[in-house]
Amino acid sequence: MGTDASTLAEGRREERAADAPPKTPRRGPLRVGVVGLGAVAQAVHLPLLAKHPDLFGVAAVCDLSRATCAALGDRFGIDGASRYDSVDALLARADLDALAILTAGSHGPLAAAAARMGKPVFCEKPLAYTLAEADELAALGARLQLGYMKLYDPAVERARELMADRPAPRSVEVTVLHPPDAPQLAHAGLLPRPSDVDAAVLAGLGADEDAAVARALGDLPRELGRLYAEVVLGSIVHDLAVVRYLVGGPLELEYADRWETSVALAGRIGGTRVSIRWHYLEGYPAYREEVHVHDAAGSVSLTFPAPYLLHAPTVLRVVDKDGAGAERVTETRSTTEAFERQWLAFAAFARDGIRPRAGIAEGREDILACQAAVALLAAREGLAAGGEAGATIRANNEGLEQGKGGAR
Repeated sequence: MGTDASTLAEGRREERAADAPPKTPRRGPLRVGVVGLGAVAQAVHLPLLAKHPDLFGVAAVCDLSRATCAALGDRFGIDGASRYDSVDALLARADLDALAILTAGSHGPLAAAAARMGKPVFCEKPLAYTLAEADELAALGARLQLGYMKLYDPAVERARELMADRPAPRSVEVTVLHPPDAPQLAHAGLLPRPSDVDAAVLAGLGADEDAAVARALGDLPRELGRLYAEVVLGSIVHDLAVVRYLVGGPLELEYADRWETSVALAGRIGGTRVSIRWHYLEGYPAYREEVHVHDAAGSVSLTFPAPYLLHAPTVLRVVDKDGAGAERVTETRSTTEAFERQWLAFAAFARDGIRPRAGIAEGREDILACQAAVALLAAREGLAAGGEAGATIRANNEGLEQGKGGAR
């Protein structure tokens, strides 16, 4: 498995679930079925799986575009009989050890189908659009690792270790500067956007996605639904995961605003204030993401590079006092690839039941927070969220009223 993989697996032994599933009997490379061959699959996941033939073998691929399947099948040596445009046909294969879900949109239904077949799942974010989907996966006992790669970044791990010996965080401040995807992916040699997908199929998928968003949020304007799916669950969710990993959770949101193509969220985790500012900037030169944790003794900060630029350094910066009371600034840079370590962790999870750093429970917590964020945005515009978000608000209000009654 290699030094880094062995260290990672050994470091997670204590997180093995008490009722962990039995080891996979076959000890060769995990035969993985990959569903969804878009940008993240081409730029990140397929190259990393191919890099570790001792751990993984891509046994089958699936995409709505047959041309994309053919091109990537040729590129990664996947035979023609193992290229699918039907998920059901891929799942019918008895020789798959695991499934990688890399499609756009909610992943709940596909993850549930894999769970019914007993397959461990690597699932890109978001887990799902609705709490009901997450609850179904939990009821099925799905074995699922959620694709929050930053949790496997050595700089993030080190920041968490340092914070354990520091005063309690006073505040966490997150800033994301997000340029368009094209310049971030110019280096990746992506295939042209496919033109061979049936428009009626795409329309059906879009209708299913809209229905799921409506179940989550009720009858809110489409613009808020898109913001929920594409920005809050599609990007800000990574920051929610990092904050939870560093500080704990859950995050109780108290404020939300949006203007132009920016979103601001604020809340608290216990006594720690959390602020997130997310900006889509059409002409910004490069992706930039910063997380600053401030406490009474100083600061622990992380600066992340563009997520698709593999092995670009994450910078960890610590500000505190030296023995003489002067300001001390320590900076380290980690080029160990978080996406790669995430896949090594998945191998340990699928084979040995070593619990991942994010699964169904963490995904559900983030769905709840993202629904709360959009409900706050809607309220700011004089609109009331319905669906699951509205039900959560009503339940919380009823709990507050009951608490006031008990206090009397």
